[in-house]
Amino acid sequence: MALKTADQYKASLRAMRPNVHKFGQLITDVTAHPATKNTVEGHAALFAAQHDPAAKDLVTTVSHLTGEPISRYLSIIRTADDMIANCRMKRFAFQLTGTCTGGRCVGWTALNSMFVTTYECDQAMGTSYHLRLVEWLKDAQARDITVAGALTDPKGDRTKKPSQQDDPDMNLRIVERRPDGIVLRGAKVMICGVAAANEIFILPGGAYDDDDKDYAVACVIPRDIKNLTIVEARHPSDDREGKDGFDIPVTCGGITQAYLFFEDVFVPNERVFMCGEAQFAKAAVFNFIAPYRSAIGGCVAGQGDNKIGAAILTARANGLSAKVFQTKLSQMYVNNETTFAVGVAASALGKPHASGAWLPDLLLANVNKVHVATLPYQTSLLAQDIAGGIAETGCMPSTIDFESPEYGHLVKKYMKAAVSGEARARAARLVEWATIGAGVPGCMHGGGSPDGAKLVINALSGLEAKVENARRLAGIKEDIPEPAKKK
Repeated sequence: MALKTADQYKASLRAMRPNVHKFGQLITDVTAHPATKNTVEGHAALFAAQHDPAAKDLVTTVSHLTGEPISRYLSIIRTADDMIANCRMKRFAFQLTGTCTGGRCVGWTALNSMFVTTYECDQAMGTSYHLRLVEWLKDAQARDITVAGALTDPKGDRTKKPSQQDDPDMNLRIVERRPDGIVLRGAKVMICGVAAANEIFILPGGAYDDDDKDYAVACVIPRDIKNLTIVEARHPSDDREGKDGFDIPVTCGGITQAYLFFEDVFVPNERVFMCGEAQFAKAAVFNFIAPYRSAIGGCVAGQGDNKIGAAILTARANGLSAKVFQTKLSQMYVNNETTFAVGVAASALGKPHASGAWLPDLLLANVNKVHVATLPYQTSLLAQDIAGGIAETGCMPSTIDFESPEYGHLVKKYMKAAVSGEARARAARLVEWATIGAGVPGCMHGGGSPDGAKLVINALSGLEAKVENARRLAGIKEDIPEPAKKK
C-alpha cells in the first residue's frame, strides 16, 4: 500500500474511459483539457501534500482497518480529534488550491455516512452492507483513489414525491434487481469534482417511504462505468480569454459541477450498500450532513483567508497600508473564525456511534451551515471594498491584451501603481477569482440549503425545555401552553 504522488494520480485519470463532455465535445483527457485541467491540478496538489513533510500530517492518517498510512480523505472519522482534523484539512485545502476540491471531501463524507448507516441497517434488517463497505474501503485505501460524492437528484416537481413524478427518472432509481447486482436509471445533478474523481459514491437524495423504496439506493461506481454519461456545467471561467495567463490564477485549482446521466447502469452487489431500505434513507442523509456541515466551516474559513490575503496584496499594490483597513479586516477575521469555531465545536461535542464512527453534534453542524450561507459573502464584500474597483469583474484588460505587441506596453504602463502593472493585475485577479469569479464555491446551497438547516435547528432546539425552565425561574405554577391554531 502506497500513497500516490500527484503524477500517479493524474496517470490514473488518463487511464480511464473518456465519458466526460462539455460544449458538445467528449473530453478525451481530463488532465489536459481546459475545462477540467484546473480542477485536476487542484486535486493533484492534495496528493503532492501527502509527501510534503510540512503538510503530511494534515492530509494523511493511519487506517483503523489495516494499520497502514492512508489519505485522510479515505478514513473513517472515529474520534473528536479526527473530526477536528477534518476541519483543519478543509481549511488547508482551500489555502493550498485557492478553491474547492469537492472530488474528495463529498465522497469522504458519503462513505462515512454509509459506514454508520450500513451498520444500523445490518443490525435491524440482517443485511450485510457494512461488511461490503468495509471491503470496498480497504481496497480504495490500498489504491489511494479519489472519490466524489453524489446526492442531489433533479427532483422534478417539488410538490410531488419521487414515485409521483410524471417522469419516474427525476430521481435516481433502481429499475432492475438481478442476482449479481442492480440496474440504475435517472440522474444526479450539480455534482462537484467528478472530472477529478476515480469513483463516485452515490447516496439517496432525501428521506423516502415504502412507495419510494426504489429510490433508496447507495452504492459506489467507477467514474467511467458503462452507460454513465457526464456533462460538465458551464462555468464563469469558460468566458475568460487567455486561460493560460494570469486571468485565471495559475497556482489555483478550479471548480467543476457535473450532471450525471444513468442509462441502465449496472452496479455489482459488492458495491451496493442500500437497495430499497427506504426507512434508512433519511439516516443516510442526516449522517452525511452532520460531518459535512461541521467541516464546511473550515472550508469557508480557508476561502476567507485567501480573500484577506488577496485584498491586502492588491491594496499594497495600490500603495495603501493594511492599517487603513484594520476595522474591515477585523470583521473578516471574525467571519472566518466563527465558521471554523462552530465547526470545531460541532466536532468536539459529538458522540461515538456503535459502528466505531464519530457523529458530530447535529444542531451545531446546522447552525454552522446557516453561518456559511451568510458570512463568506460579507467577507467577499469587504475584500472587494479593500481591493478597490480594479478587482471587480470587467475592470481590467485580459492577459492577451497585456502581451499584445501592438498596445501591451500601454496596458502595462497605465496599470502600474506602487508595483508593476502585471503584479497589480495578478493580485486583483485573485480577489476577483475568490470573491465573484471562478474560485467561489456554492456557500449558499453547497451541502444543502440554509432553510433546510433551519428546519433541523428548529427541530433540535429544545424549545419546550427552554420554556419550562423559564417558567420555573419565573416562579409560575400555572401551565401556559402553546395556543391552538386558529381555524
